[in-house]
Amino acid sequence: MTVYIDPPTWPGHGRMWSHLISDVSFDELHAFAEELGVPSRAFERDHYDIPSHRYADVVAAGAVEVSSREVVRLLTGSGLRRPKGR
Repeated sequence: MTVYIDPPTWPGHGRMWSHLISDVSFDELHAFAEELGVPSRAFERDHYDIPSHRYADVVAAGAVEVSSREVVRLLTGSGLRRPKGR
């Protein structure tokens, strides 16, 4: 199982956020998130929003650190990308 996370550089709700994705399946992504206790409400279209204070925990659990650009490339290449409005 490989999941990926970008740096917490996305502002929202008074904090910074990362995106947690899979390039294989949403089942893989949901299973990883569930193991970490990430609430299902954090899932948005094709990724989980992870607050900056959880970043190190997610990486320690096995998520591979990649750039935000790489997150988009991986999602698009896997066919799992779900842009807003679709």
